[in-house]
Amino acid sequence: MRPDTKLTPGDVVQLAPPDTHNLAFAGCFMTVTAPKPFGAMGYVQALGADGQPGGQAYYRARWEEMKLIGQAQWFIP
Repeated sequence: MRPDTKLTPGDVVQLAPPDTHNLAFAGCFMTVTAPKPFGAMGYVQALGADGQPGGQAYYRARWEEMKLIGQAQWFIP
């Protein structure tokens, strides 16, 4: 993704496996919480266990790591 792309909170991006700095997030869909000059801050929703909801794994993605997917219908601001 290019730095001139307009991102807003609630946008969903996919973290490109060949470019993702932290490979634990490679290929994941990240919900943007804050656009930044370096790219964006956001979270990947984690699975829960034993019927309980999971939490959010927060990540700082650089422009070259992200591919814009669309807008989330629901997200945690």
